[in-house]
Amino acid sequence: MERREAVRNIAFLMGGALSATTIGVFLDSCNTPSAKNGSGLFSADQDQMITEIADIIIPTTKTPGAKAAGVGPWISMMVRDCYPKEAQDVFVKGLEDLEARSKKEYNNSFLKISVKEREQLLGKVRDETVAAQKADGEKNAAAEKAKSKALTNTVKAAKYGPQGPSYFFAIARDLTMLGYFTSEIGATQALQYVDVPGRYDGCIDLKPGQKVYA
Repeated sequence: MERREAVRNIAFLMGGALSATTIGVFLDSCNTPSAKNGSGLFSADQDQMITEIADIIIPTTKTPGAKAAGVGPWISMMVRDCYPKEAQDVFVKGLEDLEARSKKEYNNSFLKISVKEREQLLGKVRDETVAAQKADGEKNAAAEKAKSKALTNTVKAAKYGPQGPSYFFAIARDLTMLGYFTSEIGATQALQYVDVPGRYDGCIDLKPGQKVYA
């Protein structure tokens, strides 16, 4: 299985854990080469920021983290080549805002502050994103309730992509998880990997603490 197919499969399996923007990308363009021009989208420092952000989201614990798995460059590639311009603009603006907040709160660049300070800063961005997504979800739910053709709208959304705004942290989180769990490190060390699984068992009990199968 090629990694492109693996990423798409993981994206659909994760379902509700992913933002509408990322799900829309895989529904819209996972099978076709992107026509979007994202060359030169990130500076060298921003590429490094993406790597560090991914490593905060999935740090090294008993298994190697996102940085060891090479997730950062993969995220940069995905945003450049697969995401629409609107989402690209949101992501770049998110990096710029994160850098500005780092200088304001810690008097230093994001790449120069400590890991703990990065965790605190990104934690604030995460909480703000969750609150904004919740507010948008409630607003959309109220709007959908007022519509008489909810099923038609749902089909349209699935066909033509996500509705609503994109969020920097949501995209970073989505791609960190997708990139990590489809990498060699993520699939073979963070998950329970069986190279030759043999027969198919539809229901297998997991022991307490056992890793999920890749």
